[in-house]
Amino acid sequence: MDNATQPFEELHTLVDFIRWGASRFNEAELYYGHGTNNAVDDALALVLHALHLPFGLSNELFSANLTRTEKQRILELFERRIRDRKPVPYITHEAWFAGLSFYVDERVLVPRSPIAELIEQQFQPWVDVDNVEHVLDLCTGSGCIAIAMAMAMPYAEVDATDISKDALAVAEKNIQRHDVDGQVRLYQADLFEGLPAQRYDLIVSNPPYVDAVDMAALPDEFRHEPELGLASGDDGLDACVKILADAPQWLTDEGVLIVEVGNSAHALGMRFPDVPFLWLEFERGGHGVFMLTVEQLNEFHEAFMD
Repeated sequence: MDNATQPFEELHTLVDFIRWGASRFNEAELYYGHGTNNAVDDALALVLHALHLPFGLSNELFSANLTRTEKQRILELFERRIRDRKPVPYITHEAWFAGLSFYVDERVLVPRSPIAELIEQQFQPWVDVDNVEHVLDLCTGSGCIAIAMAMAMPYAEVDATDISKDALAVAEKNIQRHDVDGQVRLYQADLFEGLPAQRYDLIVSNPPYVDAVDMAALPDEFRHEPELGLASGDDGLDACVKILADAPQWLTDEGVLIVEVGNSAHALGMRFPDVPFLWLEFERGGHGVFMLTVEQLNEFHEAFMD
């Protein structure tokens, strides 16, 4: 029996294919980090997609036998994952963020920010959601943060910016998907530049923050993502520093800024050692997200302008 026919003859159920796929992924030394962190979850996502089945499937169905056509469909997806080193969400065109499903393709980063946890908690205790009227999402990409905030804070108006027209097209698709077009407005803008005058109670951003060293060492899976959404200068802070410098004029008197800088958190602390960044903690994992109040931003404004 050759390798091509073996899966058809010896594998029968969803569980068989999930286990077999995970073994092949580990054998191929794939990289995980685009919504999953292991081979089993990658294989599960592809099997369910191939069979047009939802997550949360009842345990009984995992032992169901597959047709030859279904097996072939699964194997083709497994082959794409291994051959192209393409993240699963780009194959299925679906990513999950804050409990919501989003369309994604290679025009945007795959949603994976720990900011999702903050949104689910309505940014408490740092924000009084009852007093939030205007919110801004900088570098919105797929629109996942802006849309999730709109759904968590249904009485807030949410603006979202991105420099990329392609990314905004994906964000618009997701806005329509979640029926928040009356609440979320998109702007093509380079951070704040291009926005109409407005003061925001909350500004949230997951900007590009990968430094030059990390960019050079990224696994192949990340090469499918737009470099515009990842790279941010030698130390990964080009976008963040611009946000810090300009944010005070866009925040209300009680406004709060929350920014993700990931692995560039250490570089940010070294660059501004006197700034009291509040580094937020997450129950589900994640790091490199800070918060500053408008008062703190004004206090250290000269440092951010240097």
